[in-house]
Amino acid sequence: MTEKIKLQRPKGFFSKFDRRPGPVKTNMHYCPGCGHGIMHKLIAEALADFDMQQNTIFIAPVGCAVFTYYYFDCGGISVPHGRAPAVATGIVRATPDAHVISYQGDGDLAAIGLNNFLQAANRGENMVVFFVNNAIYGMTGGQMAPTTLPGQKTVTCPNGRSTVNEGYPLKVSEMVAALDSPVYVERVALSTTKNIMQARRAVRKALQNVINKKGFSMVEALSGCPVNLNFNAQEMNEFIDNQMMSYFPLGCLKDIADNRDPIKRPVSIYAKNKVKAVLFPQAVDGGVDAEFENPSELFKKERRIKCAGFGGQGILSLGMMIASMAKLRNFNVSWLPSYGPEKRGGTANCSVVLSRSEVGSPLIDSDCNLLIAMNQPSIDKYLPELKDKGVLLYDSSTASAPENIGNRIVYSVAASNIAEKMGSIKCANSVMLGALAVILRDYFLEKDDPQDFDRVFEEAILDCFSHKKNTIRLNFNAYYAGKKAALEILQSSTVKG
Repeated sequence: MTEKIKLQRPKGFFSKFDRRPGPVKTNMHYCPGCGHGIMHKLIAEALADFDMQQNTIFIAPVGCAVFTYYYFDCGGISVPHGRAPAVATGIVRATPDAHVISYQGDGDLAAIGLNNFLQAANRGENMVVFFVNNAIYGMTGGQMAPTTLPGQKTVTCPNGRSTVNEGYPLKVSEMVAALDSPVYVERVALSTTKNIMQARRAVRKALQNVINKKGFSMVEALSGCPVNLNFNAQEMNEFIDNQMMSYFPLGCLKDIADNRDPIKRPVSIYAKNKVKAVLFPQAVDGGVDAEFENPSELFKKERRIKCAGFGGQGILSLGMMIASMAKLRNFNVSWLPSYGPEKRGGTANCSVVLSRSEVGSPLIDSDCNLLIAMNQPSIDKYLPELKDKGVLLYDSSTASAPENIGNRIVYSVAASNIAEKMGSIKCANSVMLGALAVILRDYFLEKDDPQDFDRVFEEAILDCFSHKKNTIRLNFNAYYAGKKAALEILQSSTVKG
């Protein structure tokens, strides 16, 4: 007897969901009645019918559909919450012949990812966004979403969404259609057979636009979430058709793809040797062999260094130079910068940890051995992290000696003033390293290490600024100016210790 199969799984799906963990390899993970399964089927059919699987990259961020790569027989990437359009942009720009799909829910797209989404739409990236709108946060337990309807009850608005307190639901399709770049925007519903067939046509039109490189297309699909909305199948469809559609009317809001020429972006200039040189710079001249170790007792233990100061003083570069010096002398080293609101005008900082063994953590919040502070807020904030008998080196141009130093060792040099006289305040960080060289030479370094400190500084500057000759020269001069200033201070016995 011959077996004849009339209906089967769309060929855009894997024949068996082997990527899905656990024993269930035939069914999807979605709740009964969820609209994602319907939308997946429509897309899978189109991928196979258009013969586009080999060149398609399906991107899903955090949400109920994060595991799309379990099901679709094409390239798949899971990305952070709301960031699918940003990742899609990178893929489209790097591989312009790829067919890129972003698949997002309403909480993901219309909340945390709204800006990423709108900017990609406004740029007219050649991609399609399938936006599944079920008016609620599904994966995380039924909280109010940006598309929750007025008066609709959720776990975070148990009395119903208030337009006075929470505002009105976002009409994402209308927002996108108002932009100039998008070529196709349509809202459909995954409820009745008639609506699902219209959704099928919309999915295919959007994918055809991507194939033809017409630019940005979006299909919004009104979908059910019966578990979180506490509806049975009939009630769910009635909610979509009567309530959701009254606020989010179905229809094509924009369709100008036929009037647009295919996107042709400038081809990037790719020189293999230049890229390799940037990514993998040649080692600087000099250096040491793999067995070399500095003889000073100081370097036998892990050393924890924090650099802090105003944004714009070269704080992060200062840490990078120290890290490079450690790297060039066979230390294991970590460099951890602190960005954010403090970078300009506050206490920008970075942490450097160097060790002969593995670095356990790059974070320094206590037991700091050396604090290099280039402004007063940095001394005030990070001095408590400096351990007993640790060294504080501060810029006396911008800060004063702390009152309660305990058993800590304190040095200073007017680094910013010296750098300004040299013509660039940006080299104050190298002035500080020059002063540090004197302090280490006189109190901590042994045998040949004082001379080696000068050598490795120069090697590190060449390593960090290999293509900036003027910067290299300026930092060399600043370093030795810092050494000179520190020597004069020590000789006049004005340094506190």
